[in-house]
Amino acid sequence: MTVASTGKTIEAAEDTEGDDTPIDVEAISSRTNTVLGLRMDTTTRAAMDRQVPAVAGDLNRLLREDLGVDDDNEVRQLLCQGTRLVDLTNRPTAETPAFGTYLYLRDVALLTQRLLWIYVERNGLDAP
Repeated sequence: MTVASTGKTIEAAEDTEGDDTPIDVEAISSRTNTVLGLRMDTTTRAAMDRQVPAVAGDLNRLLREDLGVDDDNEVRQLLCQGTRLVDLTNRPTAETPAFGTYLYLRDVALLTQRLLWIYVERNGLDAP
C-alpha cells in the first residue's frame, strides 16, 4: 500500500517513562476515569491543561504495545486514531478554546480506555 505524504512531520507526545517499564493498568484506568469525570461547566482550563500530557502519554505508550494490529482491522483503526491524537500538531494549544481542549481530553481518554482493555485481554491481565 502506498501512502501519500502530507509534508507534515508527525511528532508523538513525549513519554516520561522508559520503554522497559510495564504498562500500569491501574494508574491508566484511574487517570482516564478522572478525565472522563471532568465536567465542562465546573472544570477550569488549567485543570484540563494539566491532564493533557499524562493522558496523551498513556495513549502513546499503549500505541507502542503489540495489540494485535496484524490480526484485527478494528485495532488497526483504533491505532490510526490514536496516532492522530498524540500527534503534537493536533494537541490543544493556548489558543484552543476550552471546549476544544475538553473534547480532546475526552477523545484521548476514551480511546486510551479502549486500547487498555485490548491490552489487558491480550496479556491475560485482570481488568481494572
